[in-house]
Amino acid sequence: MSEYFLINVASSLTLDQARAVCDGTIAAGRKADLLPLTVAVLDSGANLVHFQREDGCGTVRGDIAIGKAGAALGMGIPSRTIRDRLKDRPAFQSAIAAASDGKFIPVPGGVLILNSAGQAIGAVGVSGDASDRDEAAAIVGIKVAGLISNPSEPAENWQNAAL
Repeated sequence: MSEYFLINVASSLTLDQARAVCDGTIAAGRKADLLPLTVAVLDSGANLVHFQREDGCGTVRGDIAIGKAGAALGMGIPSRTIRDRLKDRPAFQSAIAAASDGKFIPVPGGVLILNSAGQAIGAVGVSGDASDRDEAAAIVGIKVAGLISNPSEPAENWQNAAL
């Protein structure tokens, strides 16, 4: 009779790293006086690793945060870049949303998490304030966790972004 052994599956992003990203993102939001944030951290396979929702967030914010992170991972570029590149291609945006079962939110707030070799090991999605402000908090959260973000800096004038 054969014996079966449980083999641990390697993860691209640890739970401790994902928690640190969430905590850093929420702290950045409080420091910048942003509206309450919802933060979702996905690993490179788009699996939800950690999720935090501040008191006062709307009920759809979690789905939006996951969709922003999923868009970044699915296309291999930050969701701000997706918005900029596809702004004149709404049919293509709709096709991607359909292909991803709606897990594609092409607005800022989906930031790639990179390893030291420049490979995406996950993404964080943030929803709650203006998209550029969401993105700024995510970038800080990734850096506070000791990881590398793409984009590396928030959009110019992110503080003045309006809902």
